[in-house]
This record gives sequence, structure tokens and C-alpha cells, in this order.
Amino acid sequence: MSGGFAIGKPKGLNLKASLPRPRTKIASLDEFAQQEWPESICLTCYGVRVGIRVNRKGVLKEVFPQLPPGWKPSRSTAVERLYTILIGAKERGRKARINLLYSDDSRIAGTPKLVDAIDALESDLQLFVAETAPRRVFIHAGVVGLHGKAVVIPGRSFSGKSSLVAALVKAGAIYYSDEYAVIDKKGLVHHYARPLSIRENGHLRKAKRYQVEDLGGRSGVKPLPVGMVVVSKYKSGSRWRPRGLSEGEGALELMSNTVSARRRPAAMLAAIRRVVSVAPVVKGDRGEAGEVVDFIFEKLGRT
Repeated sequence: MSGGFAIGKPKGLNLKASLPRPRTKIASLDEFAQQEWPESICLTCYGVRVGIRVNRKGVLKEVFPQLPPGWKPSRSTAVERLYTILIGAKERGRKARINLLYSDDSRIAGTPKLVDAIDALESDLQLFVAETAPRRVFIHAGVVGLHGKAVVIPGRSFSGKSSLVAALVKAGAIYYSDEYAVIDKKGLVHHYARPLSIRENGHLRKAKRYQVEDLGGRSGVKPLPVGMVVVSKYKSGSRWRPRGLSEGEGALELMSNTVSARRRPAAMLAAIRRVVSVAPVVKGDRGEAGEVVDFIFEKLGRT
């Protein structure tokens, strides 16, 4: 069962059927020496196997909604990364108990708020899947569908890609992702439809999440060929005057936003070549999203 928008425990999921075990032996951790694990799960996402264990019942139901889109429970207990959430840990020199998060034997969070530990798990797991997925290339990008073609909007955080995706969805485009363009060896884009993460009015504070239905839109599932790549960065007061890029220039823009560029360069190059050989790539700064939305719909057609 897909867990992208699940609330609580997905139906039929048997927690702690068997504890996950990492491929390589994890060094002993003092905090875990006498620990019990009442909840655990092995899961797979885009071909990557991951385990999560928790020392308190009821915590995994808070984790499920934050897992990557498309995840499924796995029968195999052999995992490539094991996450450990330790609730109410007592550390030397601290009176207050905290919640710890480990990735294998590396501590990646220690916080009094469980929600912060879960956010750290979400970020680390999402990046791990993007880096190691064996049959997909992950590019930092927003994606929408129009008339059976994907519009890919590459960009990192604070580039304005999520707000542009939201504007396109409100105008009638089909939502695919506001985080990654997930591309297979044929150059098709797969959905990564987590809730949209939008910073209101460009504020740097924590983004607010919206279900696509909250914006009057809907999500797509069918993989799509790329119809256009739009490289844009929000700059207040700018006018949208895009210029077309050559295949080489377009490839460089996509490469600079590819997660697994160093780990899997051959797969990255093959996927990107397929994209830029069939889809135009345009680039330009933008102000409000409306001009870009009108441009994209003009090129690919209204719904």
C-alpha cells in the first residue's frame, strides 16, 4: 500500500513481524544496550530497502505520513539503512530527557520535540532514497502534467518552484511533485506527489504543507514524457522574459540539480540526454507566477 498520504497505521500492516537488520553490522550504541523495540517496520521505496525501529508504541503512526511517496512494506528484513528513534533518552549532563534519531550508528538529531525528530527522519530518508534508488534518477524539481506531457521545473529550496507548481495546479495542471522529478531510463517522469510545501509570501520560516486537493487540484500517477523544462528563479519585480537553451545548456541545468550526479553519473547522463533531446528548455527570472503559468499553458495548451 502506498503511504504518501496515509494517516495512522496503513491497513493490514503488521508491525514488528521481525526486526530490520542492516546489511553491515552496526556498532553498539550505549543508549540501545538494553533497549526493547515494540514497533518496527521494513519498507521499500523506489527499490531502496529501509528499516525503522522505535522504543515506544504508537510512534510509527506519526512517522507514516512523512515517508516518501510510493513506499510499501517489505517482507525482507535486510535493509540498506536502519533508522532508530529513541523516545525519552537520558543523556549525561542533561536533566531533561530528549528524543534521539540515529541513521545506522550516526546520530542525526537530538530534540525534546518528537515532531522535530520525525522531520529529521523525513529529510534524511528522502535524500537517501534519491541518492541510492537503483533504477531512477532524482532531480530537484517541481513537476506538473499538461495534456499528457510533464513540465519539469528544476530548482533547489527558495527558488520558488513550489509556488510555481501550486499556481499551475490552481490553473488546471495535474500535480506530480514539488520536490523531485523522478526519471526512468526511458526519460519518463514518475510521480512523487507528497503534500506541497509552500512558504507564504516568500517568508523563510517553516513551510506550510497543503494537500493538492486543498488547492483545487489532483495528482497524476501515469509516467509522462517531458514536454518542457522551465528553469526559473523568483526575483521580486522581475518580468518573465525566457530564452531558449541549447541541449548542452539544458543538460547542465538539470545536472546541477541531480541528486545522484556523483554516485551514478552514467545513469544521470542517459536520463538527461533523453529529456533534452525531446523537450525544449527555457530559462529566465520571474516575478509573480502568473506570467510563467500563461507562458506554459500557451506552449502546451489549455486543459
